[in-house]
Amino acid sequence: MLRIPAQMKTKKYWKETLEAYLYLLPAFTILGLFSFYPVVKSVYMSFFDWSLLRDTQYFVGWENYEKIIGDPVFRRAIMNTARYVIGYVPISIALGLIVAVLLNSKIRFRGPLRVAFFLPWVTSSVAISMVWRWIYNQHYGLLNMMLAGLANAVNTVVEFVSFGHLSEVWQFSNPNWLMEPQWTIINLVIIAVWQSLGYNMVIFLAGLQNIPHELYEAAEVDGASPWQSFWKITLPLISPTTFFISIISIIGAFKLFTEVYVLYTGRPGPVNSGMTIVYYVYRNAFERYRMGYASAAAYILFAIIFVFTLVQMRASKRRIHYGS
Repeated sequence: MLRIPAQMKTKKYWKETLEAYLYLLPAFTILGLFSFYPVVKSVYMSFFDWSLLRDTQYFVGWENYEKIIGDPVFRRAIMNTARYVIGYVPISIALGLIVAVLLNSKIRFRGPLRVAFFLPWVTSSVAISMVWRWIYNQHYGLLNMMLAGLANAVNTVVEFVSFGHLSEVWQFSNPNWLMEPQWTIINLVIIAVWQSLGYNMVIFLAGLQNIPHELYEAAEVDGASPWQSFWKITLPLISPTTFFISIISIIGAFKLFTEVYVLYTGRPGPVNSGMTIVYYVYRNAFERYRMGYASAAAYILFAIIFVFTLVQMRASKRRIHYGS
């Protein structure tokens, strides 16, 4: 039997390794230029008074971070983002699960309905925000037109039932949804839930279809109701899926920007009611050209998301069942 010398084997190994890295070089180059280098550079910039309007940059240490924490606008951005996360994440997960359970059953037009629910997710966020800006319009928006029609129908029924004694119960005032601060976060939550519903549905469907049907048959033989089967079988076995969706949803919610920018035409809502952390970063970086300050704000956002993720992983460790 012919034996290959160890020296030749070593040369062949290094040749194949070099060829492999040459094939990976274009991908490494792109990741290095557009991912790794910006991350390192932004960390460096966050410790400088780095303005695009000056040629000289000044080292300030932790001063940028201290100013951001003491800025009332940033605290407002944190509160707005927190309200958005609290409103969006539970609703999107619950609705996604409900729709997935319904579309996992044997109903008519199940395939087209799945496609219809998933379409908003693959649609551009800019296009979706522009459509919803029209829906929320005070004068010719679809929402006010529907509410006005509903108000007229209710008043007509009340007048008929009361034999003309009550002519108007619901006085529709044609609200301006985009100019009233109390509606800003609600408007954004509605858009986000509508857009992400299809994605959550598809992920939940994958989890539901991996549950062995024999478990439901055994539960039915034992006299379990559909609700008991859902609570004792479905929810525990899709807990990894629920955990994944919750992590993705929270991270995505903290990065809210496009919907605010398009819906309110380049403004963070009336009286900063739509100011989010990412919008705060954008304003300081590309409107005020304070790149060092914006970089520090971006890393505060990273720290917040990192802490939330760690807490969620620790809290969910005992409630996730990886196995059937």
